[in-house]
Amino acid sequence: MNKSKLEYIWLDGYHPTANLRSKTKVETDFSGKLEDCPIWSFDGSSTKQAKGGSSDLLLKPVAIYPDPAREDGYLVMNEVLNADGTQHITNSRATIDGDADDDFWFGFEQEYFIMDSHTQLPLGFPIGGYPGPQGLYYCSVGGR
Repeated sequence: MNKSKLEYIWLDGYHPTANLRSKTKVETDFSGKLEDCPIWSFDGSSTKQAKGGSSDLLLKPVAIYPDPAREDGYLVMNEVLNADGTQHITNSRATIDGDADDDFWFGFEQEYFIMDSHTQLPLGFPIGGYPGPQGLYYCSVGGR
């Protein structure tokens, strides 16, 4: 019996900037496919997405990726729905109309470092000191 850890990730209701939230669901013999990720409920009052008396909300999986940090793990991106299955007001993803603006792009910023195998420091990082902000080490821009 194989157990997988599905990390359900969504945006909360904080303003002006929403935060990433997550919780882990353990599934037995999971296929790794999006269609096999169940809709899952959560308490929206703790994420500023509902009042305490009526706080049940749903997480609807919309994308899945292998979790690079956990064996048998998956990152599951979600939309937030009301208990009746309609789009929640904080579900900004649902308001994006593909026909409205073909030039609208969004996504996660990827940051990385290329390491120097001799110094074990990011490429361009001075030995025994620190470079200025956005120095040569940043995303390996200009790392010689």
